[in-house]
Amino acid sequence: MTPYPEASEKLMFRFYQTLSEKDKRRYAAIEAQKLGYGGITYISQVLGCAQSTISIGMRELAELPEKSGYDARMRLPGGGRKAYTETLPGIDDAFLEVVKDNTAGDPMQADVLWTHLTRQEIANRLQEQHDIQVSETFVEQLLKKHNFTRRKAQKKRR
Repeated sequence: MTPYPEASEKLMFRFYQTLSEKDKRRYAAIEAQKLGYGGITYISQVLGCAQSTISIGMRELAELPEKSGYDARMRLPGGGRKAYTETLPGIDDAFLEVVKDNTAGDPMQADVLWTHLTRQEIANRLQEQHDIQVSETFVEQLLKKHNFTRRKAQKKRR
């Protein structure tokens, strides 16, 4: 067995540190198999892992199916916070009630609407009137969902 150059060993170790546990085992096993006799001992010293870890990795490699069925997702689906639309079913009605007295639009285009309230004012009114606490970001999503546009200031020429 011929050892790797020192620069390659350092690079292998740095790369090894970026992998998940399962990938570490498998990478160490592949490197050890490439070297043949004495590879397990050598790679365990280079990577700083136990020889049993490399042996487990070799077993995992032997049990790999033909088709990988690769799934980039590491965690199970369904985690994280649920969307406000799921947890607060009446949020749309409450939002429309808050902005109804402060809504304007283009008389020539019925689908162009805007509100005179800022995003923070809408969030505050939802909290005061309906006891619904939302962020300005979610208010922005509600405005977009209900086809409200930003009103842009017009420059006048004299």
